[in-house]
Amino acid sequence: MEFLKKICDAIDKFNEWIGRGVAWVTAGLVAVVFIDVVMRYVFNTSFVFTQELEWHLFGFIFLIGAGYTLLHDGHVRVDIIYQKLGYKGKAWVNFLGCLLFLFPGCLMVVLTGWKFTHNSFVILEGSPDPGGIPFRFLIKGCIPVGFALLFLQGISLFLHSLFQITGKEIPEEGKEKEAA
Repeated sequence: MEFLKKICDAIDKFNEWIGRGVAWVTAGLVAVVFIDVVMRYVFNTSFVFTQELEWHLFGFIFLIGAGYTLLHDGHVRVDIIYQKLGYKGKAWVNFLGCLLFLFPGCLMVVLTGWKFTHNSFVILEGSPDPGGIPFRFLIKGCIPVGFALLFLQGISLFLHSLFQITGKEIPEEGKEKEAA
């Protein structure tokens, strides 16, 4: 059991580290969008490279930050029932959600995304627009990597949920309710 908890901790720390790195990329995205807006409205000009860089950075942030978002329970879900459950009920929802939806979905995207990226790399795909960003396989490579990070964080969530179901772990919210 301790070994599995160490695995969870390692995954959590890894995705925390990745997420903090991705946070710095968001600052870069803000700068790129600001430059694009100034160029467009002040100088009445725009560059394809800048516009493509915006969606490349956004895609990178969205994909690579997905595991970090799951770590901090930031993904959107319909909380009509979930919010009313106790920590064991939430653990069951997370446990089954990982098993039935997250793991199969991530595996499907990683496997198909890998082929997608490989094909892009083989032809050294770049932007079809003049002045666009070359090496489009780099951003396409974020698809399988991002979903692999999400899958890893799903393993941690799955194990934490299993620990909560079996009573081996009580989340902070459950400790507060038990103390009251």
